[in-house]
Order: sequence, then C-alpha cells, then structure tokens
Amino acid sequence: MKGGVSSHMIAIAKNTNKLVTPSNQLVTDTLQRPLRDLRISLTDQCNFRCTYCMPKEIFGPKYQFLKKQNILNFDELMNVVKGFVDCGVKKIRLTGGEPLLRAGICDFIKQLKTIPEIEDIALTTNGEFLPPMAKKLKEAGLDRVTISLDAISDQIFSEMNGRNLNTDKILLAIDSARDAGLAPKVNMVVIKGVNDHDIMPMVNFFKDKKTTLRFIEFMDVGNHNKWNKGQVISGKEILDLIKKSYAIEPVDASYLGEVAKRYRFIDDGTEFGLITSVSQSFCSDCSRARISADGKVYTCLFSQSGTDLLEPIRSGASVEETTQLIKNIWTHRHDRYSELRDEIISRMQNNTKIESSYIGG
Repeated sequence: MKGGVSSHMIAIAKNTNKLVTPSNQLVTDTLQRPLRDLRISLTDQCNFRCTYCMPKEIFGPKYQFLKKQNILNFDELMNVVKGFVDCGVKKIRLTGGEPLLRAGICDFIKQLKTIPEIEDIALTTNGEFLPPMAKKLKEAGLDRVTISLDAISDQIFSEMNGRNLNTDKILLAIDSARDAGLAPKVNMVVIKGVNDHDIMPMVNFFKDKKTTLRFIEFMDVGNHNKWNKGQVISGKEILDLIKKSYAIEPVDASYLGEVAKRYRFIDDGTEFGLITSVSQSFCSDCSRARISADGKVYTCLFSQSGTDLLEPIRSGASVEETTQLIKNIWTHRHDRYSELRDEIISRMQNNTKIESSYIGG
C-alpha cells in the first residue's frame, strides 16, 4: 500500500460500524501472516556512521535529517501503538537511528508499560550512550536490549563504525546492560573481506561471557551501502566455521516468526543465532511492521514507500480510527522481498529502497 493516508480515509473510518479490532482477534495479511511485532524508529539520527547503514560519505555534516516538528511526539506515538495493539501487536522494539538520542525515552517506555497487551519491550542500540542509562531504562520497564558490535578487533570496528571508536565503550555497555538485568544480545553484521575473519574471535569472546551473539548476513537495505551478493557470508558458512571448533545443537524457535535461527554450544549452553535474510528467507513467517520517526508505516524492511499516519493523527484521528487505518494497511500487505530478491532487483528501474537508519533495520 503506497503513499499517504488522506483525510477522506478518516471520514470512511468514522462511518465504519466496527472500528476497534479486539486485541485477541487475528489480523492477517494477504498471505495469512499475523501482525505481532512493531518496530518504532524514535529518530533518524545516529552518532555512528556504519558503512553498511549510514556511510559518512552520504550522511555528512550537511545531510538533512528530519525536523523536530515532523517527528511524532510521544502522545502521538502512543495513539499509533494503541492502534497496532488493537490489531494484535504484542512486542515492541525501539530503534533509530540511535534511539538513545531521543530525549524522554524512559518516560515513553513507562507509557508503553501501561498497555497490558504488550508482553515485551526491547531496544536496539549501538551502545555508546547506554552505560549511564541502563538502570534507568530497566526501571522504566525495558525488558531487553540488543547491542550492535561488528568486530572485537579495535581496528576493524573503528573502520566500520565510521567514527574511529574502539570497542571499550561498547563492551562496557554490554556489561552495564547485563548488570541492569536487560539480558543483552549482540548483533554482528558480517561482510566478506571486511570483518569475516573476526567471526571466531567474536564467538570465543562472547561464549566466554555467556552472551548471545547473533550473526546477520549483509543485506541490501537502503541505497548507499554498495551491497553486492559476493560480499555475503551465508549463515551456513558461519555455522560450518563454528562447528570446526565447537559441538553445537539447534534450539527450537520460541515463537512463530522469530527472526534468528538459534543454536547452543553443548558444553556450556550459551546460545548464538543466525539471521539469514539473503540465503534463507523468513518472509513466510514475518509478523513485523515498522513505523518511522515521522509516522510512516512500512510493512517490509526493503520497502520503497510507506503509508503516512502523521497527517491523519494530527488531523484528529482517534485511536479507533488509527486502528482501522492500520488494519487496512496490514490486510493489503503482500511483501516477499527476500524470497523474490533476484526477480525484484532485475526489474527495478532504480534503487529507491528506504534507508535502514530511517526505519530501524
């Protein structure tokens, strides 16, 4: 579903007899996939310039980020969240950009915690600002945190983050998250010829720390990361590499639509995961929607356009009307980008996918 939601759609919603979708009613898309997960981008800005997400050559000092008046405030976001919850959402993940750049995030988490249907609130961060905030985030109601770290080598990590930062602050962030009870997981985007030789050092380090490490295949998200399939290290290749050093076994998915394929080391039970969007698509179970900081709903990470909710909300749409608009978006959804990647790329006139920094990856 492309483009914005016009005011006449609000009028249609107002004339609908049954506006509210009970939270226990299954809202499914055209492929019968339920809506269960919502990723909320709190800001499009970030303090890192990771090469696969916000390369500094593009996102330089003159880059125009969203203006404050064009970003959903927290009251407006709560309207959106309640609409998604009424359509079946149970899990929230706060993303960015870097979500910890958004002032008032702890108060927003407290608001989210008042919605009884929400079972889990997580956050994805690069970790630099986390140490002094971890305890406050936990007290506000945050359940879990995922921290991005693409290498244990200072040299590789500093080159990839675009800010010449070493790993010390990020390792401190992981420890602070653990101490606060936020059950940290670590994400590593693997790119051939860039950081693939740090796979086993990362495995060894985080296995010793008994911290879950997840490997993410290099994906063609956005327009500026110079992706090509030859740079992808597949999940199978990573798994085969780990098997050379450790005995492992698969772990059953904890819920339908779980992104990572989970494994554990037999000797100590520490888990790791593989996110294989390129080599082994998981489109068939995808239950995630995304909303950008300026209020556009995206039903796929590889979307070319979204549906605007900011305008109808600022025009006075109630939670019930927002629910109906979200339901209309989801029931028309048919995204299968990862399953159809080669076919879609071959017919694309130009590469106009939404940047991952804008919709939270």
